[in-house]
Amino acid sequence: MRSSNPVFSRRGFSRDNGQAGFNAAPQAGGPAVGTQNPYATNPYATNPYAPQTDGQFGAGPQAPARAGVMTIDDVVTRTASTLGTVVLTAVLAWVLLPVDQDNLGKSYGIAIGAALVALVLALVQSFKRKPTPALILAYAAFEGVFLGVISNTVSTYLSPGVVVQAVMGTMAVFAGVLIAYKMRWIRVTRRFYGFVMAAAMGFVLLMAANLLFSVFGGGDGLGFRSGGLGILFGVIGIILGACFLALDFKQVEDGVTYGAPREESWMAAFGLTMTLVWIYLEMLRLFSILSGND
Repeated sequence: MRSSNPVFSRRGFSRDNGQAGFNAAPQAGGPAVGTQNPYATNPYATNPYAPQTDGQFGAGPQAPARAGVMTIDDVVTRTASTLGTVVLTAVLAWVLLPVDQDNLGKSYGIAIGAALVALVLALVQSFKRKPTPALILAYAAFEGVFLGVISNTVSTYLSPGVVVQAVMGTMAVFAGVLIAYKMRWIRVTRRFYGFVMAAAMGFVLLMAANLLFSVFGGGDGLGFRSGGLGILFGVIGIILGACFLALDFKQVEDGVTYGAPREESWMAAFGLTMTLVWIYLEMLRLFSILSGND
C-alpha cells in the first residue's frame, strides 16, 4: 500500500508479499517498523550503490557516495524548484489576475480551473510508477495560480495581514516538525501511519460533505469551515498536515538510507510541496476565522 499525503498517494510504506517496503527502514535505537526482523527487506537491495547498514541508521560500514543515488541535497534542490514554481506563479497570479468587483468572477473562475488541473496532474503523478519532473512542475505552476488568486481575495476582502500570518505559520509548522523528527520526538511507525491515514480520510469526507451541503443548501453547509467548528477543524487540518510532514521526512530518510534512485527526490519534493500547500490553506482559513471574518 502506498503512503499518502492530502491526495492520498505517496511512495513509501509499501507492501510486497507481506514484507515492508519503504517503511522497513530501521528506526534509531530499535528494530525496523512493521516487522520483527531488525534486518528488514531493503526495497533497493538490487541497487549496487545502496549504502550497507546493520539495521540502524548511521550504524555499520557505508558504501561511498555514488552517482545516481538520492541524497538530501537532491531533495532540497528539487523541493526548492517545486516550491519556487508555486511561489512564482502565485505572485504572477496575484499581480495579473485582479480581484476587484469587476474582475473577481473571472479571476476566481481561472483559479478554480487551475486548481482542478493541478488536482488532475497530482493524481496522474501519484499513480505513475516513476516521477515525471515536468508533470510535477506543471502541478506546482497551476497550484500557484490557485493560491495566488485565493490569497489575494482573502487579503483584499477579509484581512490584509492574513497571508503573511499563514506563510509564517506554515514555516513554523515545517520547522517544528523537522526539529521534532530529528530529535526523535516523533516516531513514524506503521501504527502512526494507519492513524494518520484514517484521520485524513475522515477529515476529507467531512469536508466533502460540508462542500456538498453548502453548494446545494447554501450558506456554510454543515458549518465545519466557520465559527467555532471552523476553528476546530482548521486546527485539526493543520495537525494532520504536520503528521504528513513527518511521513514526508520518513520517506526522505528511508530513500537516502536505502540508496533510492536519484529520480525519487522528485517524488519527495512533490510530496513535501503538496503537504505544505495543505498546511498553508488550513492556516489561511484558520487565521481568516480568527480575524473575525468567516
